[in-house]
Amino acid sequence: MTKDVEVTERGSFSGKDYHDPPPTPFIDVEEFTKWSFYRALIAEFIATLLFLYITVLTVIGYKSQSDVKAHGDICGGVGILGIAWAFGGMIFVLVYCTAGISGGHINPAVTFGLFLARKVSLPRAILYIVAQCLGAISGVGLVKAFNKSLYTRYGGGANSLNDGYSTGTGLGAEIIGTFVLVYTVFSATDPKRNARDSHVPVLAPLPIGFAVFMVHLATIPVTGTGINPARSFGAAVIFNQSKPWDDHWIFWVGPFVGAAIAAFYHQFILRAGAVKALGSFRSNPTV
Repeated sequence: MTKDVEVTERGSFSGKDYHDPPPTPFIDVEEFTKWSFYRALIAEFIATLLFLYITVLTVIGYKSQSDVKAHGDICGGVGILGIAWAFGGMIFVLVYCTAGISGGHINPAVTFGLFLARKVSLPRAILYIVAQCLGAISGVGLVKAFNKSLYTRYGGGANSLNDGYSTGTGLGAEIIGTFVLVYTVFSATDPKRNARDSHVPVLAPLPIGFAVFMVHLATIPVTGTGINPARSFGAAVIFNQSKPWDDHWIFWVGPFVGAAIAAFYHQFILRAGAVKALGSFRSNPTV
């Protein structure tokens, strides 16, 4: 298989200009002996707490300001556009803040996709997901503690399948939306891209946050937009009414399936992981 090459200033060719990190061990016991591991768990917990606090508060604020029955203005509040900006903007901020500590996952679906791609170990993936779910519950709990009457009246920011949409439509929306997000995560953090496009500065949290923003614009009318099982789970736990639990499985199965497809597509098709493993094809076939 031919090597990826770069042209030096003198016109000669050298080896590939990027380095793929080695696959993470399936179980890395040594992680448990390092403070950085526990620091990463704390970072995921706090980041998801802040994410849910700000975003759910935005959703409830919009509903209260646009509720005509409560003397609101039907055109008042931030609107769906503002809600989408709140979710995308918070992901941008929090990924930027935590990327160097925990990787800035803040989403079990992202963690699952990176686990499938051998970027994180199984124990780290499981504990990340636990920390994210606990952070989400805590964040929504704060919203309820500070605004109990509004929280209860306007649905607690919980995800549910909206009227007029079938279960299949909701599941498809979650799969495709999460695919967009996790595919963006892989692309924005790809060492090969960073090397070859080094002349184009790419701040990874920016496209990731923008992907979240765009997906929310498309899927808020369908499911309220999950694409993050911790976000849906935390809101459902604190609100604890029947409607958010009726189709709650959609907000786990959809994101996990979308993340798995994105991981497969990026690692084994775009990056030709399967081809490299088999050694049966060349990236630049000769004639």
